[in-house]
Amino acid sequence: MNLWDKVTGNDMTKELKAFNMRANKLPTDYQEAWGKINANIWYYSDFTGRNLMPILDGVLGLLEEAAADGQSVQEVIGDDIKGFCSALAGIDGAKSYRDKWREQLNNNIAKKLGK
Repeated sequence: MNLWDKVTGNDMTKELKAFNMRANKLPTDYQEAWGKINANIWYYSDFTGRNLMPILDGVLGLLEEAAADGQSVQEVIGDDIKGFCSALAGIDGAKSYRDKWREQLNNNIAKKLGK
């Protein structure tokens, strides 16, 4: 990967296209779940979104394995997609930009107060 791709985000675009190609090979209910997960997980991204690439790769691998085993989507991820995404982000330590700004603000206030 060269610097230009990293700066423009082309590397992530290519990776997301590869993820979507893999997801298109899944059964229909898994494709719908992938779409919902993909839509909800971005809330937990950092400024660039690069922190979510390993998480998305792992989730897609989980869905592929479960589809190969013949499990239903509900057995794998449950009914609460938003809860599933927040658990994923919490486990992998993904913080949203709001979390980072909140932490920075708290640190600045603590410095001003002398704590």
